[in-house]
Amino acid sequence: MYKLLFKRLLDFILSLVALIVLSPIMLIIAIMIRIKLGKPVIFKQKRPGKDEKIFEMYKFRTMSDKRDRKGNLLSDEDRLTKFGKLLRATSLDELPELFNILKGDMSIVGPRPQLVRDMVFMSDKQRKRHSVRQGLTGLAQVNGRNNISWEDKINYDLKYIDKITFINDFKIIMNTVLKVFKREGVSTEGMDTAEDFGDYLLRCKKITIEQYQTKQKEAELLLEDK
Repeated sequence: MYKLLFKRLLDFILSLVALIVLSPIMLIIAIMIRIKLGKPVIFKQKRPGKDEKIFEMYKFRTMSDKRDRKGNLLSDEDRLTKFGKLLRATSLDELPELFNILKGDMSIVGPRPQLVRDMVFMSDKQRKRHSVRQGLTGLAQVNGRNNISWEDKINYDLKYIDKITFINDFKIIMNTVLKVFKREGVSTEGMDTAEDFGDYLLRCKKITIEQYQTKQKEAELLLEDK
């Protein structure tokens, strides 16, 4: 009953209350981003949601638009500013996702919405993580976040969807609050930003460069269709 009815009702109520209470903080952050990084303030990116339906996820912008001499964007590490790192470390960059929860794109608790180019590298079993609404936080986030292997991260997602209860969601939310204050697992060890699943598989030699390129093209085609 909770999974089918009350979870979505609680998501709507809690996200609405949170948006009202946190609106002054969100306004201040928006103004600071506008001053430090310029426009746009909100970063939008397509992510696979429930049943792999693509939606636009909202986050506060954390990167600059720095480009090389040829006009190409620099790497994520080079564009991630000190202010952006602070927003990520405190998870304040994720506050706009409350609008996604209000709309029904996401849930407060669930598997984190990964990139489309991550999804195409997942096996059929791993892609079952998309059978529920993706979450602002989840079981993987309180068990290492980005500082655990991709396999462990997805296994935690699959473990979560097997037993969705109010008690489990409540525990995850409370643990998330503690993790945010401790600023644990924000990025992969030795990296400023989280590593894509395909890049991880290629680096660990679990796929060939040909398989990597094929899957990247598959992701591009999915995004073009949307």
